Amino acid sequence: MSERISREELVKIYNIEITFFNELVDYGLLNVQTENDILYLMYDDLPDLERFANWHYDLEINLPGLEVIHDMLNKMKDLKQRNRELLHKLSAISDRYED
Repeated sequence: MSERISREELVKIYNIEITFFNELVDYGLLNVQTENDILYLMYDDLPDLERFANWHYDLEINLPGLEVIHDMLNKMKDLKQRNRELLHKLSAISDRYED
């Protein structure tokens, strides 16, 4: 099983409001696991939580704004990956014609 941390521990460690954490979950920005009525976040998802907390508390970005930024960054990541794939295919085609 992957490592995880409870919501209550996260709230204390990151000094965030429990309602903020719950709203991130409600917006689908964080995926949690529930066991014995305790919410857990996987360690792999901690960078997302940290990023959202920084944007929200330091830059005063609201939840809908966090959702938009997160979605746009994911789309950019996907487009970069697709661009790499297309460049790789183009390079392979170009190499065939040069031989």
